[in-house]
Amino acid sequence: MTSGKVPFQAPGPIRLGISSCLLGQEVRYNGGHVRDDLLLSTLGQHVQWVPVCPEVEVGMGVPRENIRLVGESENPRLIAPKSGTDYTEIMKKWSSGRLAELKDTDLHGYILKKDSPSCGLFRTRVYKGDGSASRNGRGLFAGELVKRFPMLPIEEEGRLRDSKLRENFIGKVFAYQRFRGLISDNPSASDLVEFHASHKLSIMAHDPQSQKQLGQLVAKAGRADMQDLIFQYGRLFMETLSEISTSRKHSNVLQHIMGYLKKYLDSHDKREMVEVIDQYRLELIPLVVPITLLRHHLNRHPVPEWIKQQTYLNPYPQELMLRNHV
Repeated sequence: MTSGKVPFQAPGPIRLGISSCLLGQEVRYNGGHVRDDLLLSTLGQHVQWVPVCPEVEVGMGVPRENIRLVGESENPRLIAPKSGTDYTEIMKKWSSGRLAELKDTDLHGYILKKDSPSCGLFRTRVYKGDGSASRNGRGLFAGELVKRFPMLPIEEEGRLRDSKLRENFIGKVFAYQRFRGLISDNPSASDLVEFHASHKLSIMAHDPQSQKQLGQLVAKAGRADMQDLIFQYGRLFMETLSEISTSRKHSNVLQHIMGYLKKYLDSHDKREMVEVIDQYRLELIPLVVPITLLRHHLNRHPVPEWIKQQTYLNPYPQELMLRNHV
């Protein structure tokens, strides 16, 4: 095991915004809920939930008339078809105020209810005048959320049942918490350099080209306006982590780490390490296996300390066991 120290860890718990119905709150249009036990059992003890139900908080009540998105996908109206009530402007006005409140809670991520006309993030139904629907819309509140917090990790609960998407999202959440830790106290040029150095391999696992671009930004530290530079870095950093890594990209990172061990490993250990990485590349074993073996060797030998402190080796609490399934 490595020391487990995570640079720039922000104080306090991970705070995740979430659609209230996913916590089991009976706020659905029919008075029910859609409690997500998988989500809550995976993350429950590691996060502080910040529940929001746009439809209840805007004053629609429980139970309530069904609502839907109507019109053009780029700019739909939020309509209750039975009564004809148009909730578009009231939802947008409420969203503006609620998002201002959420900014003060310092969120690290957000999980939305799929298919909801207020909270759906992807492929939400938008109805045409003839009653047909296309799946290319986004809920009104979800759209405002994305615009207001462009760096914030945001996902739908349905997609989080996919193990790779779940691991990627939670990895982004903890990375965003570390980034918030970086910017919380007027960071210096050396702080940015250290932050980038500690995330080098995590970035490489998502996009080696972006790693070069982020490195070029960091090289400007001390010569450019730090506030602007930090913003540019943060946007590209979070965009890069949004790219789903592959077994091939992870294998390249694992081999890179192994390069720092080659002069210490005997022929048997080298052969074993190569075989395990290759088995992972072929998706015969999960990522946790080569990572655990690498940690074992890193702790036994005097490799550079910065390798041991890479966030790639400890991106989130091991109890989450996310790398057991990717």
